[in-house]
Amino acid sequence: MRISTLSIGSELIYGEVIDTNAGHIAELLLGCGLRVQRHLVVGDCEPDIAEALDELALKSDAVVVTGGLGPTVDDVTALAAAHATGRRLVVNEELKEHIRSFSAKLGGGHASDRQAMIPTKSTVIPNPTGTACGFYFIHGGCFFFFLPGVPSEMDRMLRETVLPFLCERVMHKRVILTTFLNVFGLSEPEVDGLLTGAFTGDHSVQLSICVTFPRIRITLRADADAEAKARTCLQEAVELVRERLGAAIFSEGHETMEQAVAGLFGRRRLTLALAESCTGGLIAKRLTDVPGSSAFFLEGAVTYSNAAKERLLGVPQIILDTRGAVSSECAAAMAAGARMAAGSDLGLAVTGIAGPDGGTDDKPVGTVFISLAAPEGCWTRRFLFGGTREDVRTLTAWTALDWLRHYLTGC
Repeated sequence: MRISTLSIGSELIYGEVIDTNAGHIAELLLGCGLRVQRHLVVGDCEPDIAEALDELALKSDAVVVTGGLGPTVDDVTALAAAHATGRRLVVNEELKEHIRSFSAKLGGGHASDRQAMIPTKSTVIPNPTGTACGFYFIHGGCFFFFLPGVPSEMDRMLRETVLPFLCERVMHKRVILTTFLNVFGLSEPEVDGLLTGAFTGDHSVQLSICVTFPRIRITLRADADAEAKARTCLQEAVELVRERLGAAIFSEGHETMEQAVAGLFGRRRLTLALAESCTGGLIAKRLTDVPGSSAFFLEGAVTYSNAAKERLLGVPQIILDTRGAVSSECAAAMAAGARMAAGSDLGLAVTGIAGPDGGTDDKPVGTVFISLAAPEGCWTRRFLFGGTREDVRTLTAWTALDWLRHYLTGC
């Protein structure tokens, strides 16, 4: 079945609101073994909506439309659908009663009948959580489903009405399983080079590479006529990618870097203290976003000034005077000082120049030192990160967490 989606709303094409509905619909359809083949976005303009409906009708067996079913003057989706298919727009008594009843429950006053107007020969799609009910009809051999743009309302209506309707009409269902492998520490060309030829000739597995700064997400999708076969194909694909990329893969699925690190701390039963300068507490924030992180994360110090580094971490004044706050010696002293002050197993420190000012010829903007103090020793490394101030801070936090991950896994 060829399925398309259409998102309607001027706020979408102007970038004022991110269109999350399209991705969510595609994800739910995949879970039913159905693929979205194309997607369009148009503003609240009746001719544009009608043109998009005409275009999609020629290339689709079903079209899921979201947005433009509200009570305001710019909600013209129903009118456009009527004009595009040669239908009249009429008041549906079932919808009229629903809108008035729902509005009364919310303590509202007079309810507008605007949302009760739908094209003739349409079937109502109930909305249990809002006034904007949807509708569907068939035109030119294509099923059109119209849903509100509010994500929570759209989701429930999609699950309860649209998906069952479509699944009942698919004669030869496919099983499509998807997983993600999350990578850090390799560039996109490096990942592409390592995976080149991995699935040549294997049409049961689809691989895609997407950069979501600063990580790379590898999507693996298996397509088969039975679930067992799809799972086997997907597992074999995962094992092949892991073999080629090794320790650069930090997690699978939707697990974040900090969640992966937190899990490792739990399994190793070790504790951590942080000393942050250029990141301003970003590493601590990310770790404490993980529920239960108090089991391993003891404390963190944001020692932005030299005086704070000396007073809170015991960084010797001579290091600050001769080597500077951004140096391997200072980073090592910070890591050791954080570990000693907290009595933790590990101490991690970062210090650097995030910019946009403060760089020198010897230490340009983006220079960062990361140090890890452990019972068996202390390791420090210099990095040079590019990009904006926020990019440098983000890359520093990610790299520091990745250092912890490599230490905890022993690779």
